[in-house]
Amino acid sequence: MPADLAVIGLGHIGLPLAQAAVGVGIHTVGYDTDPRPFAELSAGRTPVEGSLSASDIRRMVSGGFRPTADPAELGRVRTAAICAPTPLGPDRTLDLGAVTDAARALAARLRPHTTVLVESAVPPGTTENVVRPLLEEGSGLRAGRDFHLAHSPGRLDPGNRTHVYGNTPKVIGGLTPACTESAAAFYGRLTDKVVRARGPREAEMTKVLETNFRHVNIALVNEMAVLCHDLGVDLWDVIRCAETKPFGFEPFRPGPGVGGHGAPVDPGYFPYNSRTPGHPLRMVSLAKEINDRMPSYVIQRCATLLNEHGKSVRGARVLLLGVTYKPDLADQEASPAREIATRLMDMGAQIGYHDPLVLDWRVRDLPVPRADSLYEAAAGADLTVLLQHHRTYDLQGLAVKAQLLLDTRGATPAGAAHRL
Repeated sequence: MPADLAVIGLGHIGLPLAQAAVGVGIHTVGYDTDPRPFAELSAGRTPVEGSLSASDIRRMVSGGFRPTADPAELGRVRTAAICAPTPLGPDRTLDLGAVTDAARALAARLRPHTTVLVESAVPPGTTENVVRPLLEEGSGLRAGRDFHLAHSPGRLDPGNRTHVYGNTPKVIGGLTPACTESAAAFYGRLTDKVVRARGPREAEMTKVLETNFRHVNIALVNEMAVLCHDLGVDLWDVIRCAETKPFGFEPFRPGPGVGGHGAPVDPGYFPYNSRTPGHPLRMVSLAKEINDRMPSYVIQRCATLLNEHGKSVRGARVLLLGVTYKPDLADQEASPAREIATRLMDMGAQIGYHDPLVLDWRVRDLPVPRADSLYEAAAGADLTVLLQHHRTYDLQGLAVKAQLLLDTRGATPAGAAHRL
């Protein structure tokens, strides 16, 4: 049966879109310029940790989802969504390589009247200045006249059971009003509310604002954590009190670092053309600097606690609990756990870990010993460090068993452990 939708990029953005589309009866094909996701999906496995489970994939396939390695399938749909990843490169710019590959693959097969959606996280102007020319040159068609083109930023919170695809408003910015309405007609089948942006750049910049909002506020509360510790103030009680304010405040909580797929984006590093120079957001750069320091601060606290109990980091047995970037999710993307483990190893500590969702964990390509019995491991470790609070952890019981417990998430009962 011909598909109505092609999702190009089968990762953290594309798979949830495909799942939502299949859920409302849209026949969907999934294509990726990287052959590995196709191989994993064909075997009934999820190609990315923390996205969809194997049972989710099986339900999608039975509901009409079809992964394909044939790019010809892209020319048989009415709607195509580019959901390729845009990782942050070493120069702090977003790598658009996968997006341009996806656009070229689609352009060679693009038919008139197709609606093309860009969901990848991209710098403002990318849909118009990068994707549009590739589609037009490769197809001979003109965006806004022969086919519709719009941007709709991904807006997902993996593991969130309250805010799911169907009840999270979808922002849409089309190249023309007709492009916006075509995209709105599609997304209106998937979500309860569609929000029309003025254009693609406004839609793209929405993602920049949302992502940076998170990082800046986490940086603020991370700085507060360091200050409160130095002053002997219980930050967690401060947050508890502050969040009772019914206006003008949103609670954020500190941690050992910031993980996830939404990297802070500084417009000073956007690939602007010469007519529109980039203007750096100093607050975003500072927030990144603060958040990047948190793993070092955790190491400092570990060393201080061990020293206060007559031990040094060298030779100490340190147990790390929770190595994923988010609670109750297997995804390890940008988790600070790996950097913390690396630094402790460099200082001569003996590292072990426990995570109910991660059965094999490697640091510097070397396997880290996994604790089979959490309580026994905590009792035998000189220091136990809670890096991620999974719901299966009994922290009160753990605090009793552990020789020394550092809680970087403020999840243990007051007085039961040393908090960040």
